[in-house]
Amino acid sequence: MSDTIYDDVTWTETEGMKRERVEMTLDIYESADCVRDHDFRTETNTHQPLQRTVIMLCVHTEEQTQLLNKFNNLTEERDQLLTTLKDYKTEKYLLMIQNNNLTIENKDLLFKHDVVMKQREQENNDLWKNLHEVGGCFYYQSSLYIISLEKKSWAESRQDCKARGADLITINNSEEQGLVTKMSDGSFAWIGLTDSDLEGRWKWVDGSRLESDFWRSGEPNGHKGENCVVSYASQWYDYPCNNAFKWICEKNIFK
Repeated sequence: MSDTIYDDVTWTETEGMKRERVEMTLDIYESADCVRDHDFRTETNTHQPLQRTVIMLCVHTEEQTQLLNKFNNLTEERDQLLTTLKDYKTEKYLLMIQNNNLTIENKDLLFKHDVVMKQREQENNDLWKNLHEVGGCFYYQSSLYIISLEKKSWAESRQDCKARGADLITINNSEEQGLVTKMSDGSFAWIGLTDSDLEGRWKWVDGSRLESDFWRSGEPNGHKGENCVVSYASQWYDYPCNNAFKWICEKNIFK
């Protein structure tokens, strides 16, 4: 009887210790948040253990799920940024190539422009040379201009222009004045401006009033003794009409 009670006590203590180990192991696996199978052996007697299978289920908490989602979102956003950066680098490279091509094209255009301008300058120089050599004609906008080789008074110069179906030149703008300066080539040349009808009231030979002028500083200063105008070095001077100078005729080809 006493031996039986002792055996029961021994088995109960042993079983309690093993149960305690099982529960401790269970707690450890629950804290590890994982799912796995583990075999525990308990004794069928004091020498042979029994096999028990305990399935440990670990569940992610809500906070862990949110962190995982954030991590996935950040990873996706990072990938998108890397793709965008790659696209920007590609676009920048293409723009650099285009810019280099435009720079080369611009240099080519500038070179061609310089060549054309030099050719035109040479042609103009040749034209002016021929014009002065033959006392020829020059066409500008809607008018034909003729420079004389000889020198005459203002009235005689105008008479020569009329005989050609033209008249002394009327200057309306700076471009036309520049043309006169080139045609006269450093010589005094009569133009179609006079105040013979009324002193101080300068008019063109076509009857139009003087709108813009290129008087030299202090001109006109001849009063009644100097009623006709010559152009010299881009400026105007009033002179006595009987003086002899070259002259420039103008004919509007549309009239």
